[in-house]
Amino acid sequence: MYDITTFGEILIDFTSRNINEDGQMLYARNPGGAPANVAVAASRLGAHTAFIGKAGKDMHGKFLKSVLEKESVDTKGMLLDENYFTTLAFVEVRETGERTFSFARKPGADTKIQKEEVDVDVLDHTHIFHVGSLSLTDQPARDTTFYAVKRAKNKGSVISYDPNYRASLWPDEKTAKKHMRSLVPYVDLMKISDEETELLTDHKDVREAAKILYEQGVKVVAVTLGGEGAYIYSKDGGYMVPGFSVKQIADTNGAGDSFWGGFLYKVSTSEKQPDELTQEDLKEFARFGNAVASLCVEKKGAIPAMPELAQVERRIAEESYS
Repeated sequence: MYDITTFGEILIDFTSRNINEDGQMLYARNPGGAPANVAVAASRLGAHTAFIGKAGKDMHGKFLKSVLEKESVDTKGMLLDENYFTTLAFVEVRETGERTFSFARKPGADTKIQKEEVDVDVLDHTHIFHVGSLSLTDQPARDTTFYAVKRAKNKGSVISYDPNYRASLWPDEKTAKKHMRSLVPYVDLMKISDEETELLTDHKDVREAAKILYEQGVKVVAVTLGGEGAYIYSKDGGYMVPGFSVKQIADTNGAGDSFWGGFLYKVSTSEKQPDELTQEDLKEFARFGNAVASLCVEKKGAIPAMPELAQVERRIAEESYS
């Protein structure tokens, strides 16, 4: 059994670093893609993870597969397609750590995964199955996402969802709303950023949005609030879990994914179903996730910045004593 299997995009984040002497922007090649980030975050903490998805059979795809293997993420379900190029994302990081994106994905190999290509041996043997929303932007990946989610749910997996909104990958906001919301009825655990609440629920207010998603059947909703921490909504109602103090923000890329990787890791070790998790359990899991994210943002890149369990435990202990 895998503790956590993630499905969706894996890509290269060309992240802005600095300006050279000729005044040109230099970019660093970082492995990325939200589902891949979550798999690595959980793996570094000790979870047995797998990734299902597709990249191009090119220098970038081969590099990405080698990164996952090095991070002990099972790549049996990762395909390299010689007909399509690996998706590239150019990420400009401002001094505040905030990001803007530009994608080269016309089409990217990740959008071309077909349901017949999904490794069902991995899919049928996972405790938690996690997906994002970038696999919903294009066919055949959209149908494949639904096929995988329905099959995993029928096999007893807990379904996790993080709707990442990237405006440039959708024809318009109306289409994005329709498809990003279409997955909600299948979901047990959902992570959403405060910037995406209105897209998913028509409500900007974090508390109202989380309550609406819970009423739609999501058992645990986590709304990430940057440095402020996270707002959790479950059968016990809603509550804030404050964030950790950060020494210096180097890069916010992967922060939400690192939080969710930490949160899912704790769920996977709890031996409880989502509707059995108490307020105390969820506060502990969100606090743990906040600690993971606080360490992630102190380093550059997403996957390279993911912390290990000992570092997270140390941060939690330090905060407790301060």
